Amino acid sequence: MEQADVEALHTTADLEAATHTPEPAALADEEAPPVPPRQAKRAMPPAPKPILTRQRQPLAYGIASDVGLIRNNNEDACFGMQWHSITVDNRPDFGFFVVADGMGGHLDGERAAGIAVQTLSAEMLGKIYAPLLRNFSAGDSPTVLEALVAACEKANEAVIASVPGGGTTLTALAIIGNLAYLAHVGDSRAYLIHDDKIEQLTTDHTLVQRLVEMKELTPQEAENYPQKNVLYRAMGQNDDLRMERLVRTLPPLSRVLLCTDGLWDMLDDQMMKAVISDATSPQQACDKLVSLANDRGGADNISVIVLQTPGGGAD
Repeated sequence: MEQADVEALHTTADLEAATHTPEPAALADEEAPPVPPRQAKRAMPPAPKPILTRQRQPLAYGIASDVGLIRNNNEDACFGMQWHSITVDNRPDFGFFVVADGMGGHLDGERAAGIAVQTLSAEMLGKIYAPLLRNFSAGDSPTVLEALVAACEKANEAVIASVPGGGTTLTALAIIGNLAYLAHVGDSRAYLIHDDKIEQLTTDHTLVQRLVEMKELTPQEAENYPQKNVLYRAMGQNDDLRMERLVRTLPPLSRVLLCTDGLWDMLDDQMMKAVISDATSPQQACDKLVSLANDRGGADNISVIVLQTPGGGAD
């Protein structure tokens, strides 16, 4: 993120007239300017049956982060863990993965991202991972999303307290069996790759994305829009954190990509899909994606997590 990411949005009179639902600006200590209305929720596609018992194969993942070719420090932060057990009570697999892209200038960005990821991960491991080791019931599964959102709120409080004026994007994914629980704010992204298709699961919380949704800009015009990376929502900017949230079941042998804008701003969706689909392992996919983003200019920090779900079935 550039320092411009945390400047208040100054929109035109036409944009103000079209605004229906203002939301917090990027700076918490300034009056929130109007932004375009919220995007309608995506329709949920049909999904496979949830698997809440131990799967035959473990979830596989790779993780990589690189400073890029332009920046002097890496303001991204990542976390990944996966647990696959073979025990008498047949508990489901668990995985937790996060990418964050800090903003605020100097060291504030990397501190904000690091504190957010560390706080969120500690909360989730204490509230979800440890209880799973002790006991698990399929009836507990709806509380996972609640715990994830509560953990994000704790992370938001920690960033506000520790890095005044800083902030961060955050995309977090908790996986129980083949159920995926997603919480997201900012313009880092999550994608699902399955059946030779790539689907963006998250919405960019940027001014330019709102303008595209309102048809004020075409996608082609948005590519070169001067305020392309200005966020209207991020962690650490407001006490009232608004997280996008989603629950999906993951098809067998599907892949999930979490990444910061240092990747998706350099590579289009089809190129990312091709690299991930052709890779022999999730780690190879991560390393190749980082290399290609640097080959294309490496204009920002680049962070990538790639997950591969097991083949069908459970024990």
